[in-house]
Amino acid sequence: MNILFIADIVGRPGRWAVSQVLPDLKKTHQIDFTVANVENAAGGFGLTKEIAKKIHSYGVDCLTSGNHIWDRRDIYPYLNDDQRILRPVNYPPNVPGRGAGIFESKNGFKVGVLNLQGKVYIKEIDCPFRMTDSVLQQIREQTKIIIVDVHAEATSEKIALGWYLDGRVSAVLGSHTHVQTADETILPSGTAYITDAGMTGAHDSVIGITKEDAIARFLTQIPRRFTIAKRDVKFSGVIVGIDPESGKAQNIQRIRIDVPRPEEEEKDDDQL
Repeated sequence: MNILFIADIVGRPGRWAVSQVLPDLKKTHQIDFTVANVENAAGGFGLTKEIAKKIHSYGVDCLTSGNHIWDRRDIYPYLNDDQRILRPVNYPPNVPGRGAGIFESKNGFKVGVLNLQGKVYIKEIDCPFRMTDSVLQQIREQTKIIIVDVHAEATSEKIALGWYLDGRVSAVLGSHTHVQTADETILPSGTAYITDAGMTGAHDSVIGITKEDAIARFLTQIPRRFTIAKRDVKFSGVIVGIDPESGKAQNIQRIRIDVPRPEEEEKDDDQL
């Protein structure tokens, strides 16, 4: 079976790219299940209920996230209502939402998805390594097909988690840094790995933000409202081929597709 992971969707340009590319991509590559990281889907920061529904309507089965899922408080109640949206599992107990789920693919197989957040350079939360052990045991009782979105800053932490989970999950796919790495591989015990799947959004930018805003922030260190960039839109991610019986990955392929936007579409960009 083939599982598509769509790299961090940033703002309206990223959503546009998904709407334009996903239907044909699913047909061409015979995609059975689709996961997308959406923590930046609403104006580059957070997620709204309306945007979550819109991304689902494009054909995305499961939405993962990260530290920015908390940027818009109106999503909090909806995290409890829509089981297709995940927040990192290693947040403290009693926060809204859930960090793992089991879904059914197009071809009838159960797919487990686990959302982790790193600790290095982001926020001191529960250990992603130890938290994974208890959650994985529950998921593996129902399926061997398990996709892990590791939303982390440090390359070393992502790679360490890849080795730690090798043979216990089907894929460990990095997100958060918005820069696609070229280290996709199948680890020795059958887990697909990539340090970062990249970004779905405007690449004429600094990780999705206009160059001017980002440079000004570095030069002055003064907080300012960031504007989502519009040009050089790309759809990024990976496709993982998995043996449904063993849960082991058979191949992993990076995806990076140019998605030209009409000029009138660019003019209509909003902060959501």
